[in-house]
Amino acid sequence: MSDNLRRYRAIRDALTQGYPGQPTGTVARHLTTLAAFISGIVGSKSTQLPSVATKIPDGAKPESRVKRLTRWLDNAHILEEVYFLPYAELLLMHLALETLVWVMDGSVVGRGCVALMIHVLYKGRALPLAWRVRQGPKGHFPEELHIALVNLIQTCLPDGAQVVLLGDGEFDGTTLQETLNEAGWGYVCRTAQSTLATWEGETFRLDTLGACSKPGTLIALQEGQITRDAYGPVMLLCCWAKGYQEPLYLVSNMDAAEEACRYYQKRFRIETFFSDQKSRGFHIHKSHISDPQRLSRLLIAACLAYIWIIYLGSLGEKEGWRSVIHRRNRCDLSLFQLGLRILEHFLNEDLPIPVQFYVTI
Repeated sequence: MSDNLRRYRAIRDALTQGYPGQPTGTVARHLTTLAAFISGIVGSKSTQLPSVATKIPDGAKPESRVKRLTRWLDNAHILEEVYFLPYAELLLMHLALETLVWVMDGSVVGRGCVALMIHVLYKGRALPLAWRVRQGPKGHFPEELHIALVNLIQTCLPDGAQVVLLGDGEFDGTTLQETLNEAGWGYVCRTAQSTLATWEGETFRLDTLGACSKPGTLIALQEGQITRDAYGPVMLLCCWAKGYQEPLYLVSNMDAAEEACRYYQKRFRIETFFSDQKSRGFHIHKSHISDPQRLSRLLIAACLAYIWIIYLGSLGEKEGWRSVIHRRNRCDLSLFQLGLRILEHFLNEDLPIPVQFYVTI
């Protein structure tokens, strides 16, 4: 049996078993194509359809495989809510034993499009949970879209889950902060140094705090307000880490300043996902697709492929496979690269291929 066929069958079986209920009819057929898509992306390390098609074992000519993938991307019934969120819900169920740390950010995908995404952090990587794609250069998304994405992923949360959401300066909108408060989530978001704030009756720009501090200091003002909307109470932070040229200004609803800063440092792990999906992995920025809806469907396959490879890397660490495929004394591979090497080892040694679309703590 070929490597492509073994990989595809393992993915197809895991997709079917992980889907709620027993998928039949149209859903089952779409899952079969999705399995082929995931297998082709991982096998080719590309999201360009001709390259993906070369790794799909369906007996058809390459041109026919490309047409099959194209029809799937063009199908308006292929929605993230149907073909991705069930697996995101399963992922969150396994990670919710600890506080879920979510990061919201945007990145260029495809040709002339950007994606706003929410991820959950896991062992230094960012696992995708939900997204929205639109045309245009990288820049700020409207606050309404931030809130819509939060409301969407909130439906996947298990009861009692604790969440802390992190965001850069795009996500300091007061309506979003109010939405997160109503959901019972913690948040830490960067805000501009020019932001006007009020504390104990005094109104000032936040960079006033920076002018009074120096590297290695932390200034925290409890029970403050964002003056532009008189929103509060919030905690206002001026965090100037050693070795940096200037401080960060943060807004949070958390109680402890040090804890808020520690959480915010984790926000930068979002960059690992984008680099894995691009230059170090599946090259989604070179898919040549420019339609937002088609790119959104492509992300279903690319994100499930990513979660699977991270699962393999994590499993390899737990089961001691790392020493089989890498040096014993130290490992300089990320979970993503480790997962890719472990998959290659399974294929080369004709071993069973484990597939899951969730990870465990």
